[in-house]
Amino acid sequence: MKIAILPGDGIGPEIIAQAVKVLNALEEPFEMETAAVGGAGYAAYGHPLPEVTLNLTKKADAILFGAVGDWQYDTLERSLRPEQAILGLRKNLNLFANLRPAILYPELAGASSLKPEIVSGLDILIIRELTGDIYFGQPRGVRIAADGTYIGEREGFDTMRYSEPEIRRIAHVAFQAAQKRCKRLTSVDKANVLETSQFWRDIVRQVHLEYPEVGLEHMYVDNAAMQLIKAPKEFDVIVTGNMFGDILSDEAAMLTGSIGMLPSASLDVNNKGLYEPSHGSAPDIAGKGLANPLATILSAAMMLRFSLAKPLQADRIENAVKKVLSQGLRTPDIYANGTKKVGTVEMGNAVVSALST
Repeated sequence: MKIAILPGDGIGPEIIAQAVKVLNALEEPFEMETAAVGGAGYAAYGHPLPEVTLNLTKKADAILFGAVGDWQYDTLERSLRPEQAILGLRKNLNLFANLRPAILYPELAGASSLKPEIVSGLDILIIRELTGDIYFGQPRGVRIAADGTYIGEREGFDTMRYSEPEIRRIAHVAFQAAQKRCKRLTSVDKANVLETSQFWRDIVRQVHLEYPEVGLEHMYVDNAAMQLIKAPKEFDVIVTGNMFGDILSDEAAMLTGSIGMLPSASLDVNNKGLYEPSHGSAPDIAGKGLANPLATILSAAMMLRFSLAKPLQADRIENAVKKVLSQGLRTPDIYANGTKKVGTVEMGNAVVSALST
């Protein structure tokens, strides 16, 4: 089983190093190969997604990804900025389904922005469509307005669009996930305003006919954002489009105490996937040993479960993380009085130790 390791920028190399250390501790016959991506890819090859890196990911069984983004590249044209690497990987590998679990560990109930009684026991799965919507829709750009109120002035424009097959395949993923959980699915859109969202809602309703045992609720995105704060435990599985999912999954992340705790998976139709923490590259703390590696370690566990058919090994990692938290070890983002503050490497070492006990 070949794993492409893409550390990226900022804290990416630090957190990836801890996840690799945990994978090595499993003593499985993994073949791991590292390649540059993001700002590191641009520095080495003049492009955020170098051809050598893309070729590696195509040959691999799964990809473990750190984070991309660095302020020093903000003046580059958009196509060369580090963040384009992840969009390019999603498009080239057809990674259409993003799974982001938002789970509140009991030991971190006090770290959430909300009262413990509102979030204790939280376990939400957000399924976000990744390859369509306004992020990829054409046409897009900046032009001189030829009609409307401001004729002759510059205007920026992007196109929101979804095809029926794109909506159907993500809906099937969501309904199948709901079948394995509490059999409740919330589809989030903006059908009262957007034609694309009304189309989304119509197709999801059609797919629902194939899953009559799953309860389906439709919710406007603004209400969903409010309900995630008001009554988050009312949700089980959420499915939504690319842009709404981008926003809602980060909101849900903060319910868990820190985005540094949230893994994610981006899958193709055959469950080959790219696995990454939900947080960014945080260049302001890079190299300081402050980053929380648990989201990346938990992403490696998701990789074992979904792409590499190693569920027992995935369980071992997840149980090791729970054990470390129960021991009171905390990186700065989840630290509270009465717990022990540790750094990135120390947290990774603790997970490795917990694997063998």
